[in-house]
Amino acid sequence: MNQVKPKNVITLTEALTMAEKFQYATGSFSPRYTAMIVPVLKAGQKTASPLIVQISQKELERYGITPFEFANEFYSQVEKLAITVPVVLHLDHTKELKVIKDAIEAGFTSVMIDASEKPFAENVKITKEVVEYAHAKGVSVEAELGMIGTTDFIETDKDEELYTDPVEAAEFVKQTGVDALAVSCGTAHGVYMVREPKVDYDRLEAIRELTPVHLVLHGGSGVPSEMIQKAFQLPKGGVSKVNIATDLELSFLKAIDREERMTNLECNQLPEDHLLLGQNAVEETVKEKISQFLLSTNKASHFNQ
Repeated sequence: MNQVKPKNVITLTEALTMAEKFQYATGSFSPRYTAMIVPVLKAGQKTASPLIVQISQKELERYGITPFEFANEFYSQVEKLAITVPVVLHLDHTKELKVIKDAIEAGFTSVMIDASEKPFAENVKITKEVVEYAHAKGVSVEAELGMIGTTDFIETDKDEELYTDPVEAAEFVKQTGVDALAVSCGTAHGVYMVREPKVDYDRLEAIRELTPVHLVLHGGSGVPSEMIQKAFQLPKGGVSKVNIATDLELSFLKAIDREERMTNLECNQLPEDHLLLGQNAVEETVKEKISQFLLSTNKASHFNQ
């Protein structure tokens, strides 16, 4: 069921190479409902920004979506909205090889294997298996080393922080051949209610010094823009992908005057005017993140040179 990919649907490696070169971050946006794919794509097109559309295994399960449904909606909207900016379809935090294989078959151009809670050797073994499988299909792979904390327990189960060790990161990358590495250096999944977000820049610089791969900062929601910008403007290259999920859902729910999450099916059954209010709010949030936070406005032009 492999999709015929338009030329502007690219791999994570292609997207992050440009981000690192031109010192901005590519936003990896999680539209947790398929109806939110439209505003994310529209925002990227209107700001002439490259972007990543992603969903994690846990989100697929929680919101009742299959990788095939998500990919089909993504590709049909790329065509319908005449999207021309570079865009990656990425599978975020995933534990199971079966889900990764389904996503690749569905047309995802990038996948993330998260075995970060496993001992180092086992994380290497699992990640390497995914890298071999995905690379053979022309798909990029992100992995995680060190555990990223959580404030909402959607992406991860434990609020346990184990910062990424730079020397271990170098060894991990060497042994697995991953394209991108999510590093733990102070941010957390979710929105910060209690503790203050922070970024350990020295650790980031040390990891960058020892590893050639693209670095990813998970937990971008609620982190001040200057903190993120410093992370991707480090002299030798810092973070080039920032994940933003919770902020999108919160803006969607607030616009439709709702507090509790719903399933994808419930979202699709909302009255059309409600859905439109939510979609407009998400589009504005993504546009704001692109221009104020990631500094990726008009960066799509670099891909055409």
